[in-house]
Amino acid sequence: MAARKTSAWPLAQAWAALIVYASLYPFADWRDQGIEPWAFLHSPWPRYWTAFDFAANTAGYAPLGFLLALAFLRRSSALPQARLWAPVAVATACGAVLSFGMEALQTYLPARVPSNVDFGLNALGALIGAALAVALEKAGALDHWSRFRRRWFVDESRGALVLLALWPVALLFPAAVPLGLGQVFERLEAAVADWLMDTPFLEWLPVRDVELQPLVPGAELIGVALGALVPCLLAYSVMQSIGRRALFAGLLVAAGVAVTALSSALSWGPAHAWSWLTLPVRLGLVTGLVLALALLALPRRGCAALLLLVLVLQLALLNQAPANAYFTHTLQGWEQGRFIRFHGLVQWLGWLWPYVALAYVLVRVSSPDARPRIPQ
Repeated sequence: MAARKTSAWPLAQAWAALIVYASLYPFADWRDQGIEPWAFLHSPWPRYWTAFDFAANTAGYAPLGFLLALAFLRRSSALPQARLWAPVAVATACGAVLSFGMEALQTYLPARVPSNVDFGLNALGALIGAALAVALEKAGALDHWSRFRRRWFVDESRGALVLLALWPVALLFPAAVPLGLGQVFERLEAAVADWLMDTPFLEWLPVRDVELQPLVPGAELIGVALGALVPCLLAYSVMQSIGRRALFAGLLVAAGVAVTALSSALSWGPAHAWSWLTLPVRLGLVTGLVLALALLALPRRGCAALLLLVLVLQLALLNQAPANAYFTHTLQGWEQGRFIRFHGLVQWLGWLWPYVALAYVLVRVSSPDARPRIPQ
């Protein structure tokens, strides 16, 4: 049987990158402390240890083991039942090697403490995730997913599915405008100015005549509507059935609302979970969903082309407005790692997701293999 294309491999790569980021943050003050990088293997039991540490280290590597085993199963020809242990062994070994590398590198980071317990728990997590993938394969659940994917999505849908899976995660980082990912201009401008400080190149930077102005309610409505429309068009670009498009659009908008409420609750407290749902935002969500439903019959190539336009318009709109002072102050908790142990990774995902989507769709639209198909 030929190898099947799967989204598991790029997702495993993304998860591994997330582990590297979380393990080596803050990437500062590297130095040789006179300790062998493998010394942690025979170190005593950590003095401070909690049930949360046990669960976090195990759960952190379980998705990696699951995705690696799944990628091995999907890319290999049909394995006999007696050899289904091979994906478990490969995925567990990869997880253990990555964990060893991260713990060894933490030896050179004074802010981090390498631990043999963490190493063991990480390997255990990879083993649990890989075993779960094989168990689901034996139970036929993965074949059900494969059939579901073939019915709902076209063959070349892997990149879009990965982006759609990452979209709710990107929304966890609080945005100044709900569903408004990619608002980076103001911070990028300040960062470049800091880098060029005390250099003659600082004078090369363009100077704005007026400060960025907050969005008026009408512009906020448009920004929210475009933010809701973007994932719908991305999904449409790899889907053909009008009925399934309609259902998927409703699920995407509902997921966006739920994750934004969760982000608000975690950032400002449960009492403020729905404080972001103002009248312009509500109207924007309804407008975005109505537009998505109106475009159900648009061919896939047309959806991709329209998505390019929508992304550019949304990014141009969002980056013409600043984040207000109260919002900027609230983000300090995120950037110092108070809310999420992956520190700024979700923040970077929220900033970069629309630009990665823009590049992906641009490649798809310009590909000579892309052929327009009429939805059925």
